[in-house]
Amino acid sequence: MMSLVALSIDAILPALPDLGRDLRVREANDSQLVVSLLFFGLAFGQVVYGPLSDSSGRKPAVYLGFFFFFIGCLFSIFATNLTIMLVGRFLQGLGLAGPRVVSIALIRDQYAGRAMARVMSFVMVIFILVPTIAPALGQGILMIGDWRVIFWVFLVLGLITVAWFSFRQRETLPKEGRQPFSPQRILGVVGEVLRNKVTMRYTVAAGFVSSPFIGYLNSAQPIFQDQYELGEQFPLYFAICAIALGGAAFLNGKLVLRFGMRLMSKWAVAIQVSAAVISLLGIHASNGHPPLWLFMVYLVFVLFCNGILFGNLNALAMEPLGHIAGIGAAVVGSLSTFISIPFGIMIGRSFSGTVFPLCIGFAVFSILTFILLFWSERKE
Repeated sequence: MMSLVALSIDAILPALPDLGRDLRVREANDSQLVVSLLFFGLAFGQVVYGPLSDSSGRKPAVYLGFFFFFIGCLFSIFATNLTIMLVGRFLQGLGLAGPRVVSIALIRDQYAGRAMARVMSFVMVIFILVPTIAPALGQGILMIGDWRVIFWVFLVLGLITVAWFSFRQRETLPKEGRQPFSPQRILGVVGEVLRNKVTMRYTVAAGFVSSPFIGYLNSAQPIFQDQYELGEQFPLYFAICAIALGGAAFLNGKLVLRFGMRLMSKWAVAIQVSAAVISLLGIHASNGHPPLWLFMVYLVFVLFCNGILFGNLNALAMEPLGHIAGIGAAVVGSLSTFISIPFGIMIGRSFSGTVFPLCIGFAVFSILTFILLFWSERKE
């Protein structure tokens, strides 16, 4: 269930040019909104499904999420213009927030300690695998059908997943452990997060880290397929970057126990700043079109650092919120996503045939994250 988010984002990337042409998109960069609107849906949905699963049980919240996901897929399949497509993508994100958020609660309900770590390691394997194969899946579908078939595949995979979940997964939250659903409770937690300076500093930092990453997702297809003319080889290069990101997250899980979240974050952001700034000099010398091998080395470095930072910054933001961990995590995730989406859209839509906008985005936001982390440590 958690991997459906990555699949829904990455599998559609090779189809963006065809999608834009069929929906009569005027500006080529407008097609990137198909990626960004799914993130908007995720941001809205996260703060709802956690409390809903606490009140109604885990399984009903998952079913509601899949319902919105299926409706969103149908909107996208039968879209005749970009507006209908974007409504569908927002509904897909709103729906996927359910299984993604509730999956963590399901694991937490059933496992603890090393057993929970073992299950989460299986999840991490899927997290690394899906982004590496999703663009290839999308490219393969385009060889036998049009971009609408990709959304049919999402729909079918969702139906298989929810059916398997329905039959195989028991309800893990007993009735006596449930809490009434309360908008006031959600607003109260939002207010507590906003008032907690430590949590807010790390939440903003997580938003800064995610901003150029969303910009990368938005502009990966035009960079690889249009600027570098890779055509059907695009999924291969995207997979290399996904492995760097997932490998960093896996390595961080091993090293963080020894060095701690703060030190790992400082190392990662310092390396990212150095790589981003130094690379800008070479990119400037090549007029925004560096050799492909050099650009790939650059992407692997910055995305590897992102993989280290993603988990650590969210965990640091959650440290003061142990008493409201479930809904607190949803609020922190939602706020950081809302921070990153506008900047990610701006970076992606700035693409004009060179990698300058993306590289400047990584440089600026890594510097901002660096400043915020060291300022936060001084305050603490």
